[in-house]
Amino acid sequence: MNVRRLIPATAVAGAVALGITALSACSGPDTAGGSDGTLDVVASFYPMQYLAEEIGGAHVSVTTLTKPGVEPHDLELSPRQIGSLTDADYILYLKGIQPAVDDAITQSGAKNTMDAATLTTMETHGTEVDGHDHASDAGGHGDSDEETAGRDPHVWLDPVKYAEVARGVGTSLEKADPDNAADYRANTDALVKKLDALNKEYETGLKSTATSTFLTTHSAFGYLAERYGLTQEGIAGVDPETEPSPARIKNLQHIAERDGATTVFFETLASDKTAKTLAKDTGLRTDVLDPLEGITEKSKGHDYIKVMESNLAALQKALGAK
Repeated sequence: MNVRRLIPATAVAGAVALGITALSACSGPDTAGGSDGTLDVVASFYPMQYLAEEIGGAHVSVTTLTKPGVEPHDLELSPRQIGSLTDADYILYLKGIQPAVDDAITQSGAKNTMDAATLTTMETHGTEVDGHDHASDAGGHGDSDEETAGRDPHVWLDPVKYAEVARGVGTSLEKADPDNAADYRANTDALVKKLDALNKEYETGLKSTATSTFLTTHSAFGYLAERYGLTQEGIAGVDPETEPSPARIKNLQHIAERDGATTVFFETLASDKTAKTLAKDTGLRTDVLDPLEGITEKSKGHDYIKVMESNLAALQKALGAK
């Protein structure tokens, strides 16, 4: 596990103080809301940013703590970023995926926060090898909180669960900014319709396949696999930084042969070395299955919906959809 993720509370507290000082030096006396009267929203990473922008529309000014191209699990916050949490009108995050963010929000004392993990049912997904649960290696991505330890945070990759989260975010924005509640409600309904349509695309596109098993470097697709009757076999655990054991690699070779898997998937924000090595050893293809933790120029689409449609096409090809 990457030790950079474990940030002592005392260090975070110090960074909060520094961040607040830095911000106060360059901010006017009125820091509530954007300069144009919009709600100042801080999103932890892309899936939260997308919800805030789609639901908030013209009434919000959204900034994200995780810049494009940065692997969100490894995020390290600057003092200025931590300080921005104190001044934000609304913070949207997903507890359990970014320990640095979780700690900073707790230390900031920000009142108007929404943890997306509370808006749907969180589950545990993993692969047990040699009596060892790979999900527990990365449970909560280093978060020791009993409520999040062992849970798979990748709920946004299931359009149905993501729609549940969207409705909760919409309701919370209505409460945070009641003057624009009607618009938030309308925007939420529009987004949920898009997600419902995406769910139907997946249901239809994956209804009949030659195999239901897919291999991936990052076990981020447990919710998606469960939703559409597939089997995810991860090289690593829920955390993309977890190194697979030789026993796991050998087991995956057996699974691929047994289940007729054709493809080893890798992602855009992490190394593809292990996937390509496994594919070479087993005679399988490689392709991208994007966990949508960030949008970059390498992404196969400019937003959540487009990348999810690209993921569907990749799964259909890999699974032999009919």
